[in-house]
Amino acid sequence: MHVALTGATGFLGLRLLRCLLDTHRSVTVLVHAGSGDALHRITRFFALTGAPGAFVAELPSRLRVVETELEQPGLGLSGRVFQELADGLGAIWHSAGSINLEGDLPELRRTNVEGTRHVLELAAAGRERPVVHHVSTAFVAGSRREGVAYEDELDDTYGFENAYERSKFEAEVLIHAWSQEHRRPVVVLRPSILVTDLPPHPELPSHPLQVIERILRDARRTACPGSPGHDGDGPDGRRGADPGGRPRVRLVGHPHGRLNLLQVEHAAEVMVRLAGRTPSGEVDTYHVVHDSDVPVPTIVSLLEQLVDLSIDLVTAEPDDPSELETLMDFYPGLTTYLTHRRRFDDTRVRALFGSSAASDRVDLDYLRSGLVRRDRVPVGPSPIAARYA
Repeated sequence: MHVALTGATGFLGLRLLRCLLDTHRSVTVLVHAGSGDALHRITRFFALTGAPGAFVAELPSRLRVVETELEQPGLGLSGRVFQELADGLGAIWHSAGSINLEGDLPELRRTNVEGTRHVLELAAAGRERPVVHHVSTAFVAGSRREGVAYEDELDDTYGFENAYERSKFEAEVLIHAWSQEHRRPVVVLRPSILVTDLPPHPELPSHPLQVIERILRDARRTACPGSPGHDGDGPDGRRGADPGGRPRVRLVGHPHGRLNLLQVEHAAEVMVRLAGRTPSGEVDTYHVVHDSDVPVPTIVSLLEQLVDLSIDLVTAEPDDPSELETLMDFYPGLTTYLTHRRRFDDTRVRALFGSSAASDRVDLDYLRSGLVRRDRVPVGPSPIAARYA
């Protein structure tokens, strides 16, 4: 069975590609037209993360790269090429999408909803009736901040924290309608926040916490020029600097909040294992999440260390925001999740895989490792490099 993968140069897509190459001789990667040399970026990722030289050398012969436009009908391909592509596939993995938490809804819909629609069109056109494996997000649960989010739940009762969540919800609604209309199976995979302990590198894709770190650094740099403790609001202990000279900010959050963060390498392995099961014939949805949540105070400690800030969790946005707090408020995806105390149910995955579905611990040291840049990416005991040994 031949498989196609969208988003193969992304943070998760590269790990999915590695797992798929464990079980498939070749993979077709559908990449964004004009986005650069995808094969080179894929090859560099595996070289930098410790893949054996023989594996890297074989990549050009094992990967077929097809440039597409996910936002266009027919993926922007000619009718003949589109049909030939569709007929040659036994499975389609749709991992591409925008994770821009600050994006507006029309923009995100073009990528996350219309892109999904056109991938489903590809699946519908294939004579082999390829199974679609769609990478969604556990955060389609929306603004529900307490209780348990179950895999079979898909509703907008609670609203959404941002346009990204809504766009991924709408993509899942589209999938259910398509599956029912065509009587075709779809596997929906909902990961939580994906992270790694591989240190940042210019040629490796960023993960969500790196993006948040950059936002914080940019805001701090703009609002706090000159001395480390200056933020333009005076030394009143709340709006100025702490005794150590670090800018002090107030963020809305819950001291007993928790977030689910999962190693991206583990997520990819679980997803591909799930894909090996015979689908039910309808939409099978799985939460791909960590078995233990990360406390919000751990996330706060991480951000304080990385950006040299002093953070106070408060119950409501301050009436007298400092310049730095005002800048950070421009990014609605930045601190919203610090109030969450919900849990994602993954009974279905645990029932299938038992203890093998459990993840290694994600703690402060692990998270720091994936955010503190070193001279080069270490080859050896990292989770992804260990798989190639």
